[in-house]
Amino acid sequence: MGVSNDESQQLLDHQETLPTTTADTTKVSKKLSILPFIFLIYFEVSGGAYGAEAAVGAAGPFCAILGFLVFPFLWSIPEALITAELATAFPGNGGYIIWAHQAFGPFWGSLMGSWKFVSGVINLASCSVLCIDYVKRIFPLFSSGAPRYIAIPFLASMLSLLNYTGLVVVGYTAIALGVITLLPFILLALISIPQIDPSRWLSLSQNPSRWLSLSQDRVQTNWSLFFNTLFWNLNFWDNVSALAGEIDQPQKTFPKALFSAGMLTVLAYLVPLLAATGAIPLEQEKWVNGYFAEAAKIIAGEWLMIFLEIGAVLSTIGFYEAQLTSCAYQVLGMSDIGFLPPCFSVRSKWFNTPWVGIVVSTSITIAVSYMNFENLVSSVNFLYSLGMLLEFASFLWLRRKLPTIKRPFKVPMELPGLVIMCLIPCGFLVYIMSVANGTVLLVSTTVTVLTVFWYFVMNNFCKCKMWTEFNNGAKLVDEDLQ
Repeated sequence: MGVSNDESQQLLDHQETLPTTTADTTKVSKKLSILPFIFLIYFEVSGGAYGAEAAVGAAGPFCAILGFLVFPFLWSIPEALITAELATAFPGNGGYIIWAHQAFGPFWGSLMGSWKFVSGVINLASCSVLCIDYVKRIFPLFSSGAPRYIAIPFLASMLSLLNYTGLVVVGYTAIALGVITLLPFILLALISIPQIDPSRWLSLSQNPSRWLSLSQDRVQTNWSLFFNTLFWNLNFWDNVSALAGEIDQPQKTFPKALFSAGMLTVLAYLVPLLAATGAIPLEQEKWVNGYFAEAAKIIAGEWLMIFLEIGAVLSTIGFYEAQLTSCAYQVLGMSDIGFLPPCFSVRSKWFNTPWVGIVVSTSITIAVSYMNFENLVSSVNFLYSLGMLLEFASFLWLRRKLPTIKRPFKVPMELPGLVIMCLIPCGFLVYIMSVANGTVLLVSTTVTVLTVFWYFVMNNFCKCKMWTEFNNGAKLVDEDLQ
């Protein structure tokens, strides 16, 4: 039989006293309010249309516009709804790790933590590479060779220092960066209006006059790149759950912030894509990372190109700061739970930030930043897909395991409807994983094997030596699920 409402609430209250759900109390830090939190989510997921150009290059304007219009309904909304429900039910640093831990036990929590963490730090590396790809259009010096190899780790190190100054500073920085980075795209859209030819939006072909053309002169469609680009630009909604313990009134803040950030993100992609693809003739092979700047030059002149390049760099800073924040607080949460030694939860005495998590995340980011950009994105997507499959399973199982536990926000569906809601994104996750190349499979297999090894070393050796222990948490549900 299930537990009663009163029993579930008592058990939840007990669980909330555990390290998995509390921020560090040795120094009281100011909680993050809703507006900076919205922009942190926005940068975690998007940061603007920068990086969306490859979708046009891979499949043409029609598929790119349709993808950024439809994909949020198939993927982003289900992920955001699940994040809102679980983050408000388990509002602690660690996020999805706590969810998998409570659903299936510490082994699966450990796997979740490693898959999501490594995908996060690789995403940080892709962010640094993307920034340099924009900068090199103004300063060709950074196109290759020693200047490029030096610029990437230098950029990562400097941005990590900003993260060290505190979550509130990062949050309000995100607001300022968000406003500035959106402005050049707003100008691009307004200036392009007289030049827009709507027929160009319907083109699959190198020749924009051939609507939905299937002729031989059409650029070969690269579906793997197309879907990886969509996925990379519209995922990571759940990453902010890793710092739920630092958010002011998370039960109320999470649903509102996720909805607001979702609307902002979709518009930030669609408006620039409609403007640029509609205002200039299609040269599909030129639509690679950084092409929005070239499009801005064609439409409005060099001044807007420079403005957009500056916006790209600032967007990268916001993207990096948001992603690094989640990675650092995830390390802290994993240490609190017991998946990492206690030293990983050490905070700065000055800013109360998890400086060990910042250093670890930055070091791995620099180490992998020299991978090919496409391999970086594919590796991020593959590892993230593994974590998301486990996250969907945790969500469904917790609904069955804890049917009466307090959920300040609850997806308004019963279990059969939730299964259907999860099946479509799960099918997409399987597809993303099926098109991975050998490098991506090697990276993902290595991460998984090392995680399993680390778990058993921690559980069977370190625990015996009393160096650390797994916090199995309060049992929130009667094992009898009938």
